[in-house]
Amino acid sequence: MFLSSKESKRNNHGNKESLRLQSIFFQGKMTQDVEMKEQQFPEAPSNSVSSTTPVLQHLKEIAALIETGAYAREVRRILRAVRLTIALRRKLKASIISSFLNVALAPGSEAHTRLSSYLPKDDENDMEVDTASSATQTTVKHSPELEIYCYLLVLIFLIDQKKYSEAKSCSSASITRLKNLNRRTVDVLASRLYFYYSLSYELTGDLSEIRGNLLSLHRVATLRHDELGQETLLNLLLRNYLHYNLYDQAEKLRSKAPRFEAHSNQQFCRYLFYLGKVRTIQLEYTDAKESLLQAARKAPVAALGFRVQCNKWAVIVRLLLGEIPERTVFMQKGMEKALRPYFELTNAVRIGDLELFKNVAEKFATTFSSDRTNNLIVRLRHNVIRTGLRNISISYSRISLADVAKKLRLDSPNSIADAESIVSKAIRDGAIDATLDHANGWMVSKETGDIYSTNEPQLAFNSRIAFCLNMHNEAVRALRFPPNSHKEKESAEKRRERQQQEQELAKHIAEEDDDDF
Repeated sequence: MFLSSKESKRNNHGNKESLRLQSIFFQGKMTQDVEMKEQQFPEAPSNSVSSTTPVLQHLKEIAALIETGAYAREVRRILRAVRLTIALRRKLKASIISSFLNVALAPGSEAHTRLSSYLPKDDENDMEVDTASSATQTTVKHSPELEIYCYLLVLIFLIDQKKYSEAKSCSSASITRLKNLNRRTVDVLASRLYFYYSLSYELTGDLSEIRGNLLSLHRVATLRHDELGQETLLNLLLRNYLHYNLYDQAEKLRSKAPRFEAHSNQQFCRYLFYLGKVRTIQLEYTDAKESLLQAARKAPVAALGFRVQCNKWAVIVRLLLGEIPERTVFMQKGMEKALRPYFELTNAVRIGDLELFKNVAEKFATTFSSDRTNNLIVRLRHNVIRTGLRNISISYSRISLADVAKKLRLDSPNSIADAESIVSKAIRDGAIDATLDHANGWMVSKETGDIYSTNEPQLAFNSRIAFCLNMHNEAVRALRFPPNSHKEKESAEKRRERQQQEQELAKHIAEEDDDDF
């Protein structure tokens, strides 16, 4: 550790003092590194050192923060260190990470050797400077949290550089190291490693290989009461199953997984999204709609791609429910282009034009295939036909089944028989108010007379007035109190008890008077 335990026990603010001293320690190291580079390599360009210095200094401060959090067992400090690392993600270079590994890990150790082997050796000048500067550094014994952080840092860098095979082997090594640790301060870093572990295998197309490993990790996290790891691994397993269209297995896992309060808003949003997809495939459209809309609302504003996917599935589910999404859904900032295919699809369903629906499905087939909504769009065909039939029944009081088939643009060999079955099913389900004349081959729509010329508005108005009056009377009765409720009537049994107590008291007083005399 960077601060002795005696100092921390004497001072109530030992954690803050420890952080300050560690920052000073790393700043001193940084100054020494820069001086050595200038003295030993005067011919090296100064721009490489100056550009490396701020990022390397930030990484050292993050390492100090992790050491302090591990020493004081404060998870919030480690969580803050992870957030700061994500902010530096675009500035990371191989030379910077190599210099940081020389400071954070003991040179020649197993972790240092393994992680250094994953880094590319492109910038030879910077690597030589880093090696020379680290040769005179005094190594400090690192904590397991700092070692896991180094794994996470290298893994993020490899994924950003699109070196997926190296990232795959690095993530496997990090998970092997994690299995030997049982510290609550590692849980935050472990949850991030789980995510990038699954991502590296997904990018290489080998996602099915780690399913058993993810299940065992989820079981271990459950036994250790690591709730953050549980929700992360549960989402990764659901994504793994849904990637291979194993919806039944995903639902079984979700239903049997332990329930707990969500710790991460991002993980909860992912869970709602996966739950909505499972519910959609299982034809539970109402629950699916609620989950998908909730996921879209709770998602961070910066997560534009995630919100786009939620809105795509939500639009399909609402169309399957017979609803027409508002135009504002498709005009959200940054989503107009991505939601354009679904806007045209919604327009075709709203009009009830089967030919237009087919053209839209064929035009954006690649988009629907990449979004994995092809099967759901096939289900929408029945809704398009029903909407078109409803428009026909409103427009015509009587129409032949051949004309119905022509207007619906049914392209089947026996279109009249298909039109008859469609009309009969719509009448049975209550979608249209009509009758079917099988002998003449007609669909006769019932006349929709003027409802205001009947007694129905009066009856509806009367029932509403009666409901309001009944509610008012019940409210008034609830405010009343029974007469003399504050004077409770004494029962015969209580009266006898009271009289007996009075008699005993009078007898006791009389006995005391006799004793006085």
